[in-house]
Amino acid sequence: LKPVSKKINTGFLQVGVQVYGGGLWHTWFDRDLSVAGRVMVRDGSGGYAQRLVAIEEPIMRIPSLAIHLDRTVGDAFKYNKEVHLTPILATVTKALNGGSSGSEAKAADEDDGAAHHPVLLERIAKELGVSAADISDFELCLYDTQKAVIGGICNEFIYSGRLDNLNSSYCAIEGLVNSLNGKSAEEDAHVRMVALFDNEEVGSTSAYGANSSLIEAAIRRIQGSMAGGSATAFEEAVANSFMISSDVTHAVHPNYADKHEQNHRPEL
Repeated sequence: LKPVSKKINTGFLQVGVQVYGGGLWHTWFDRDLSVAGRVMVRDGSGGYAQRLVAIEEPIMRIPSLAIHLDRTVGDAFKYNKEVHLTPILATVTKALNGGSSGSEAKAADEDDGAAHHPVLLERIAKELGVSAADISDFELCLYDTQKAVIGGICNEFIYSGRLDNLNSSYCAIEGLVNSLNGKSAEEDAHVRMVALFDNEEVGSTSAYGANSSLIEAAIRRIQGSMAGGSATAFEEAVANSFMISSDVTHAVHPNYADKHEQNHRPEL
């Protein structure tokens, strides 16, 4: 969601969003969408607390245009990410008369200075069990509410969005846990570590992205805290390491096999 997400157009309440990275944006149309992320809430003592929130029911949707109004859509589905990827939250009439509590919400929805729709803030506040007035800021993302399932006639496939990189992240944590072979981490002489970044691809060069100095600094601080550690422990660790590319969804697609060189196709 954008820092100022409130939008109203032709009687509909809409939510301004911005895309991140190289997504398959056409797959977001006609999906049951909701929001999840973190919210900064006033704690009553003059400070702020960070709270995680995930609204499970669908509260938004990006509907496609009726085919009667665009006969060319069957040949090429064209869209403007800034205009056509704006989800619908509610109708103005319902939000003002039936979706909020009383005249205060109505007055707030009519306030052009508001950064976000009051009905959205109220729904987030309800999920957190706080007052909407105590929400200071948030960092929320849209997500598809459809659950992941195991599919295929032999139950061999995972039908899900966000496989990249949740799949590799899950496997990394499982590997970390299983690598102890039943031993306690306190008894292990080695440091076992998994780093999962919120910011990668276009965000890799941010202050805490995958291409920042964060991981190196963390490893060096861990090494520095260990008694008797070598001054070159970091360089030795890097030299003794290897890289695994664990991206997913890149296997050869049977309907698009020509996208790969014939003798070098990544197979499942």
